Amino acid sequence: MIESLHIENIAVVKSLDVDFGKGMTVLTGETGAGKSIIIDSLNLLLGGRADKEFIRNGETRGEVSALFSDIPEGTSALLSELGFSAPDGTLMLSRAITQTGSSARLNGRAITAGVLREIAATLFNIHGQNDNQKLLDPQNHVELLDSYAENGELRKTYGELYKKILHLKIEIDSLRRDRRESERLSEMLRFQVADIDAAKLKKGEEEALEELIKRLRSAEQITKCCNFVAKALEGGEKSRGAIYLTDRAAAAMDSISDSMPEAEKLSERLNNIRYELEDIAETAASLDGFGGEDAAEKLDRAEARLDVIRRLEKKYGASVEEVLEFRNDAFERLSNIENIDEKSEELEDELRELSERAEKVAAELTERRKSSARGLVKKVTETLAFLDMPKVRFDVGIKRTQDFCATGRDAVEFMISTNPGEPLMPMAKIASGGELARIMLSLKNVLNECDGIDTVIFDEIDTGISGKTSRKVGIKLKEIGRGAQVICVTHSAQIASLAHNHFFISKKEVGGRAETTLRLLDREGREAEIARILGGIEITDAQREAAREMIADGENYG
Repeated sequence: MIESLHIENIAVVKSLDVDFGKGMTVLTGETGAGKSIIIDSLNLLLGGRADKEFIRNGETRGEVSALFSDIPEGTSALLSELGFSAPDGTLMLSRAITQTGSSARLNGRAITAGVLREIAATLFNIHGQNDNQKLLDPQNHVELLDSYAENGELRKTYGELYKKILHLKIEIDSLRRDRRESERLSEMLRFQVADIDAAKLKKGEEEALEELIKRLRSAEQITKCCNFVAKALEGGEKSRGAIYLTDRAAAAMDSISDSMPEAEKLSERLNNIRYELEDIAETAASLDGFGGEDAAEKLDRAEARLDVIRRLEKKYGASVEEVLEFRNDAFERLSNIENIDEKSEELEDELRELSERAEKVAAELTERRKSSARGLVKKVTETLAFLDMPKVRFDVGIKRTQDFCATGRDAVEFMISTNPGEPLMPMAKIASGGELARIMLSLKNVLNECDGIDTVIFDEIDTGISGKTSRKVGIKLKEIGRGAQVICVTHSAQIASLAHNHFFISKKEVGGRAETTLRLLDREGREAEIARILGGIEITDAQREAAREMIADGENYG
């Protein structure tokens, strides 16, 4: 249940704190006093849209927070699944709005709006006039019926199968389209694969060719320089090379090593230099050669090969690697096309197997819906009779759909007849606003027993009804309040007088600005407020006496 609520800088609320109790709580006040702000603030905690227009004029930030106690088992399980905990059975949810966005927290830890919605939905829900209108859309009827039938796990199992079926159907349709285009496409892919394969490309080949061509274009200079190095080191017919001179120098040092020991080390160093010079000369000589081939011919072949690669790159990619990747992709697509019939048969088999499984789950859903519908009809009809609709006939129509849909194989629609002798008709065609309010309250009354929500908030449930019927609506709300926390915004004295807790919302001027305040009424305050709702401009003694009687009578309902 909601233990306490704090609202700060939201609309005309500067700062407001309210501690809610158990049972049935009502909020009343003059039109425009700020009752809708309470509902809007709670909607923010449900993950509703956080417009910056919510922020109080002149402020940069608005915030709503609520402390929940005695949280349900379902909430505790969800918290554990999401990595949170509430060891003492309490948790705090908060939502802040700034000019640039909004943020949410759970027990002080930042959470996403999605997590906020998921957790808050297990703690409380808000029923407003828009929910009455949702009854006119048959798409919502199956959700209400499944909630009563507790089909959550079964729906989850079916939903997973349904998603797979949709995915497979898309794949199969794609294959069928591919089959029509396969002949033209396969011919093009075969050409592309053959075109690339004919070149026998190798990774890194382009860079190696570019380096070779660079050398071949400098072949004359390379030969000249290498010959010069070899001649300078090895010598020629008329001159001694560096190798010869180094060798002679080493021999000279060696000859005096007996009389001068340090000469031996110099000799060793000169010999090492000679070995290095011999290696350099040999390497230089090898750089001059191009495998015994004519450099010009080899250059022509290298440039021709590079032209082949560049041609393929213009068509298939910016590098040899990209061309090869294009080839592999084309080959894979060609293989898929060539195996399209086999692949299609595999998918068709998989679709049949999934459809059989989905059919079994859908059949179980149908059976549970039909069985639960009887109990739902009975309970809703009894509640509607209590709410001054004794002649109403309510039923749940369940028809099999031609194919699988998101919720199974059933089209569910609530049917109603509000007058004796009239046939059952879709709710959208005959229900008035007041009747919709009572039907929704009846459903809420029934569903509250099985949805595990501890707090139910009703926003002006009395719209379209009055008098004795309003009283009965209040009695039914109080009945719900025995097993859950009920918070109700109302303009009805008949409903307000039944409350366990009664808050009065008002607006006053502080420092030249309007501020909404909330005050828990005592017995005398309740009598005055209910008399105000009953009366006109001036409150009479008769109205006060009527208010006292209504409150006293309300206490008889627990």
